[in-house]
Amino acid sequence: MLAEEAGLDLVEISPNANPPVAKILDLGKLKYASQKKAAEARKNQKVIEIKEIKMRPNIDSHDYDVKMRAVRRFFEEGDKVKLTLRFRGREMAHMELGMQLLNKVREEVATIAKVEAEPKLEGRQMMMVLSPR
Repeated sequence: MLAEEAGLDLVEISPNANPPVAKILDLGKLKYASQKKAAEARKNQKVIEIKEIKMRPNIDSHDYDVKMRAVRRFFEEGDKVKLTLRFRGREMAHMELGMQLLNKVREEVATIAKVEAEPKLEGRQMMMVLSPR
C-alpha cells in the first residue's frame, strides 16, 4: 500500500529472517546497482596464468640469468611458472644435470615462490611448476 503510493516496489531483502525483512525501493535501481557491483568485481579480479620457461640442461650462465629475470617478473605479476627442460640426443644419458639445474632454480626462487609440482620426467622433457608465495 505504502509502496504503491510512493510509486516504488516492496522488495523482500532477507526472506529467511524472523520476521522477514522488506524495503520500499525502486527495484530497477537495485538491479542496476547490483549489476554494476558485479561488473566492477569481475574487472578487478586477477586471472592467474601459467607462464612457461623452456631451457636446455647445458644452458649458459648468461642465458640462465636472463631466464631467471623473466621467472622473477612472472612471480611479481602473480603468475605461476612452468619450467620445461628439454633433453636432446645424448643429453638423455645425463638426467642428473637436468635435475641439478631445476634444483638450482628452486633454491634461487625459494624466498618468492614455492614448488607446486615436483620435477618429473615425461618422455624427453622434465617439468616443474612453481607458484608465487
